[in-house]
Amino acid sequence: MFFVDTIEVPGLGNRSYLAGGERTAVAVDPPRDIDQVIAAAARRGARISHVVETHVHNDYVTGGLELARVTGAAYLVPAGARVSFARVPVHDGDRTEIDADAGLALRALATPGHTPHHTSYVLEENGTAVAVFTGGSLLIGTVGRPDLVEPRLTERLARAQHASAHRLAAELPEETAVLPTHGFGSFCSSSQAEGSDTTIGKEKASNEALTRDVDAFVADLLAGLDDIPAYYTHIGPANAAGPAPVDLTPPAVADSEEIAARLAAGEWVVDLRNRVAFAEGHLSGSFNFEAEGQLATYLAWLIPWGKPVTLLAESPEQLAAAQRELVRVGIDRPAAAAVGVPADWVREGETPASFPRGTFADLARRRTAGGVVVLDIRRASERAGGHVDGSVHIPIHALHRRLDEVPAGEVWVHCASGMRAAVAASLLDAAGRDVVAVDDSFDAAEKAGLTVPSVRVRTETGTGAREAK
Repeated sequence: MFFVDTIEVPGLGNRSYLAGGERTAVAVDPPRDIDQVIAAAARRGARISHVVETHVHNDYVTGGLELARVTGAAYLVPAGARVSFARVPVHDGDRTEIDADAGLALRALATPGHTPHHTSYVLEENGTAVAVFTGGSLLIGTVGRPDLVEPRLTERLARAQHASAHRLAAELPEETAVLPTHGFGSFCSSSQAEGSDTTIGKEKASNEALTRDVDAFVADLLAGLDDIPAYYTHIGPANAAGPAPVDLTPPAVADSEEIAARLAAGEWVVDLRNRVAFAEGHLSGSFNFEAEGQLATYLAWLIPWGKPVTLLAESPEQLAAAQRELVRVGIDRPAAAAVGVPADWVREGETPASFPRGTFADLARRRTAGGVVVLDIRRASERAGGHVDGSVHIPIHALHRRLDEVPAGEVWVHCASGMRAAVAASLLDAAGRDVVAVDDSFDAAEKAGLTVPSVRVRTETGTGAREAK
């Protein structure tokens, strides 16, 4: 008998896995906070004998090196990956015994495309394939994006993705479970995955990499590629160098005077509370990145890399959860933190700031009076599917560098659901702009009588559906 436990990393849209028998187990693409992997193994009563990477990741800092060190496990990394640490290099066809009593072994399959060295691992029970860990190769209904390594390699890697998908489909039984790392909201996916589980047979019937010819597939894949989060340029090198262990102890506590001094020094002060609470009252100059949203993705994307950050949380639990998310993308230690409410964070004699929220129906009524700027901060692929007529477009990840491009007037800022609009509203508010955060679904724009033109675009292989809720 064997088991496969899924370790969700929902904030980044990824999954890691622990698989094994009664005695020993293998960890696949582990997150940087390795304590949850160790806890999963302890619940199973299994020793982690092996840690494997499908590739050198770009979207999160791996915990593989540290997990192998702590547990004494063998650390398997594709031989073609250029890394600066000792590891067991894995080649195509290599077979590694995981649990002899359970008849479990891993067989390596070279599946280049997401990266040149990408490797998938087939979990075999007594020689029969029962699951395949596909990393960023074959995902649920799609494949991993091929443009994260080098622009000149993108088309070649896209063609390799098609070939790798076909290799997996040809060599594995249809009932083999497909267990990808990316594809659940990760920007490493070329499109949003649909569903939570799949098999080789299901993918053969529905995945465009397996149902379309290579030229058509590659053309649409390349046309649908979207913006790459800025922090990806730092994650790949960090993983290749070998990430340091994490420190999740609470940060130093900052009082109102220290917080004010950090703001004055140009550091980032990030309020983790929900967007409704932030709009109603917050420390002037602070930015709102909801702890319940895609905190790590958007904070790491927007913040100038290496800029000190102070976290403001409503509870110690919220602060601890945020720290855990941020170390996964290389924001290792907050400069300081404070827990409480805005009244605790402002200096004596000062009062919290605020700004209004509204709906698209509110915007439609207000717009008739004139003097309103509508700011669309969605990605270009989303805007191509429809936009408010006359709106200004600056994607959220570029807004902090382009605030001076927002026209004068009362700014009504929107995204597709409200979360990113809250981030943008906080940036504008901190810059002294008169802002209203549209906290509404974009579907309501047309219902409110706002003109929403659209153009014909393919969405099957694009990333426009990957909107943070």
